[in-house]
Amino acid sequence: MLKQIEINTDPIQAILKQNRKEIKFGLSMCAHCSLCAESCFLFISNGNDPEYMPSYKFINSIGKLYKKKGRVSKQVLEEMRDLVFEKCVLCTRCYCPFGIDIPSLITLGRDVCRTQGLFREYDR
Repeated sequence: MLKQIEINTDPIQAILKQNRKEIKFGLSMCAHCSLCAESCFLFISNGNDPEYMPSYKFINSIGKLYKKKGRVSKQVLEEMRDLVFEKCVLCTRCYCPFGIDIPSLITLGRDVCRTQGLFREYDR
């Protein structure tokens, strides 16, 4: 049986609580129109891979955490780390016609990862 590595949910809960309105707004307003994708050079230069779409990055990082109330495994956080650090450079070019501050939401995902000691890996 694999032993699940425990995570400290207190800082995750604090980030989610403090940014609840912004997260909720982003999740409720995203129309999956994909207009933000065209503003992302990583999306375009990676063959339009949906994982590089700005909305995908925020929905599957801080959005997923919010929906699960911060109760996720270390593996989920590691996948989130790869998404918010490896597939985003936070150039802030994301454009959302509905006014969602996508870079801010991706930054929250990075903040959560940092609270668990998960950072960008340069030596892959």
